[in-house]
Amino acid sequence: MRFGFKTSPQNTEWADVLAVWQAADELPFYESGWTFDHFYPIFSDPTGPCLEGWVTLTALAQATTRLRVGVMVTGNVYRHPAVLANMAASLDVISGGRLDLGIGAGWNQEECDAYGIELPPLKERFDRFDEALDVIVSLLTSETTTFDGQHYQLRDARCEPKGVQQPHVPICIGGGGEKRTLPAVARHAQHWNVPGGTVEDFRQKRDVLHRHCADIGRDPAEIMTSTHLRLGSDGDDIEALVAQAEAFADAGLDLGVIYLPPPHRPDVLGPIADALSHLT
Repeated sequence: MRFGFKTSPQNTEWADVLAVWQAADELPFYESGWTFDHFYPIFSDPTGPCLEGWVTLTALAQATTRLRVGVMVTGNVYRHPAVLANMAASLDVISGGRLDLGIGAGWNQEECDAYGIELPPLKERFDRFDEALDVIVSLLTSETTTFDGQHYQLRDARCEPKGVQQPHVPICIGGGGEKRTLPAVARHAQHWNVPGGTVEDFRQKRDVLHRHCADIGRDPAEIMTSTHLRLGSDGDDIEALVAQAEAFADAGLDLGVIYLPPPHRPDVLGPIADALSHLT
């Protein structure tokens, strides 16, 4: 099992987030660093501070040299997929080929209502998501893209420069919906993130994903699996974190993403790495 970490940029200070990422960049135990794509703090006081995810990630990519970087995950409803494809290609170039493009259908009604962003009903939201994935992959791989979908239309559209990674920036799809999300993972993703749930939930949904892969003739071994491992709110409950990690490691999870709560403290990184080193 391998490990990354996540620092949601809410209820925190930029200097603290930066310190965590730069410290983690010096510790080979951590493979990747992640942020999120929200404009308000989630599961918290919505009036608190929250840095924008992609701008924050770009700065963190420049402040590090080794870590893979990503947003876990981008809400499709917030940006046109052609804009997102250009953002991803540019950040892959800027980071020297270290980006994973995390994306999901979107869900946050509060933010959408506040900003006047349309959050369609679930079926339309996933119809848009499926089209967006087609648009993004085409823009990241083809010289020009013409796309005539129900929700997105492109005419001889370009995305230059392409990203460093070939055939394109790896796509990480987040979510566990068995009817729409997991078929999209089977078709497009190189990485599947299960946002939460138990080990048994992970096993059951992985079996569903494998069936979707079989339906289209894809080897599920091509898709890395990850989930969030929660550190206690005080940042010191490492024993519980180890127990979570051991259970998911036994279930065959590829990547544990350690969710670091604010206030963000670089001093917890070393003890966590030491406590989990037996799983790597």
